[in-house]
Amino acid sequence: MEEKKLDINSIIGFVLIFGILAYMLWQNQPSPEELEAQEKAKQEQVEAEKKAKEESQTFVSSAQDYTPGNQLDSVQKVELQNKLGILAYSEMLSTGSDETLVETDLFALKFNHRGGYLSEVKLKKFVDYDSIPIYLIKDNNALFNLDFGTTDSRIINTKDRYFQPSVTKNGDNTVVSMKFKISEAKFLEYRYELKPDDYMIDFSVRSQGMSDIINSSQAINLDWKLKGYRHAKSISYENRYTNLYYDYEGGKDDFIRNGDEDLEDVAWIGYKQHFFSSVLLTDNRFKTVKIEAENLVEDEAVDTVYTKMFTSKVPLELKGGELNESMDWYYGPSDFKVLNTYERNLDELVPFGWGIFGWINRFIFMPLFGFLGGFMPYGIAIVVMTILVKICLSFVQYKQFLSQAKMKILKPELDAIREKFKNNKMKAQQETMALQNKAGASPMAGCLPALIQLPVFYALFQFFPSAFDLRQKSFLWVDDLSSYDVVANLPFRIPFYGDHVSLFPLLASIAIFFYMRLTTGQNVQMQQPQQEGMPDMGKMMKYMMYFSPIMMLFFFNNYASGLSLYYFISNLISIGIILVIKNYILDEDKIHAQIQENKKKPKKQSKFQAKMQEMMEQAEKQKQAQNRKK
Repeated sequence: MEEKKLDINSIIGFVLIFGILAYMLWQNQPSPEELEAQEKAKQEQVEAEKKAKEESQTFVSSAQDYTPGNQLDSVQKVELQNKLGILAYSEMLSTGSDETLVETDLFALKFNHRGGYLSEVKLKKFVDYDSIPIYLIKDNNALFNLDFGTTDSRIINTKDRYFQPSVTKNGDNTVVSMKFKISEAKFLEYRYELKPDDYMIDFSVRSQGMSDIINSSQAINLDWKLKGYRHAKSISYENRYTNLYYDYEGGKDDFIRNGDEDLEDVAWIGYKQHFFSSVLLTDNRFKTVKIEAENLVEDEAVDTVYTKMFTSKVPLELKGGELNESMDWYYGPSDFKVLNTYERNLDELVPFGWGIFGWINRFIFMPLFGFLGGFMPYGIAIVVMTILVKICLSFVQYKQFLSQAKMKILKPELDAIREKFKNNKMKAQQETMALQNKAGASPMAGCLPALIQLPVFYALFQFFPSAFDLRQKSFLWVDDLSSYDVVANLPFRIPFYGDHVSLFPLLASIAIFFYMRLTTGQNVQMQQPQQEGMPDMGKMMKYMMYFSPIMMLFFFNNYASGLSLYYFISNLISIGIILVIKNYILDEDKIHAQIQENKKKPKKQSKFQAKMQEMMEQAEKQKQAQNRKK
């Protein structure tokens, strides 16, 4: 084998290659100016990294000019990094959106990343009068903000700050966390927990690691505002039942329609929009709250979007230098059955009336109407309930009409007494009372039954506008028993009446007219002659016979047709009861004979009658003494 040797040509080749490489390296070495620039760039990079690290441990300012998803140029990126810090900047870019969407069986919700609050609340099971989904919050009609001072003398408003969103599961519940981060260990968090098939949202506000940032010597203020959307056909009717409600001082409840109030010891604040409510509840009660309601409807004849503006300001307290408030949100129907399940006094959002009126509605009419509505159409349920109520009160009407019949029979004798003692009014009154007492007839006997009916009348007046079950339920020509019915649209608007004709108020007014003709005619016959200086009651009662139906027609034309249906059926039944009592039950001859028998029997006076008799006798003696002196 021939041995390979390194020849001269190979050596020359290696030398040339090395020389070429050396020359190239020499030609490409940086100049002194380039070396200086590189060194400066390295120093700037070190300083920038150091500054970014320091900023991530300090309070973060907002980036109000940034909208997530926008493309930024290099200058904007550097400015944004300087504003937010590297941690918040990278998290913001990763979201690609400014809202987080979450849905349950009942809600479609949007959480705004800027401010961390609910920017949209859609109730999936309901639509308004125009078949548009019910939105309690949409298009910036609501605001939730915390403002507080910092240890470096700044004021922070959370509505302007970016919150990092996260959505997780807690069993069947959905948890939405919105964190305003200063660093991983320092943040302010809004935590929302949504439960399936539940209108109540668990809500808490807490801070972590913020004790050296939040200035504890300054107040932390919660500010909640909402402009109520119009949901009903009649803006005036809806606005009448759109109010700010609150629970305070250990279970008391009240509301304001317009104006402001300063409250103490508040359990919840409710913005009620007739059939729907937005409520903020607290587990530990707010010590003080300032509330305000402002009517936004300037002209009810003009179509409008909003009804009222609600505002609440609540000072919050730090605990151990941190925020830790447990609260709840309720967004849902103002339905007594739903609200009552929470056992937090939320059923007071339904205005059933105070005192005995509220008791009648809660424990009689609400269960009865719920029972009837469970197996029959709601319009028929109103008719059946009205019939049952009138049957139960028929004995009252019988007593009232019996008293009127007795007074009618006694009228000739009463007229004779007034004629005999026409110059002695006091004596005439004494003899009149004595005759009425012996006969067992008294004007008060007719008034008392009428007074007994008043609580029922007023309770039902409160019940029907508050009955959520009537909402969007049809009956005959009516599309919605919770709103007015329309049988004709007018080409003009009549003041206090409207631009339409509702049939049920018209029918109810006609029924009231004939009912009052029956009752007022009887009362006018028994009316005593007009005394000097006293108003003519007969004329007043005749005026009322015409005025009441007209007032009914104007007042109820924009009211719920379910309420007008009740009054129409109620007055028809009352007319029927009076005709039956008058023509088939009461016998005036028998009543007259009974009165004559009663007059023969000694009649024991009641304490009240005896006292009145004594007072009248004393007054008569004083008058006689004065006449003798003259």
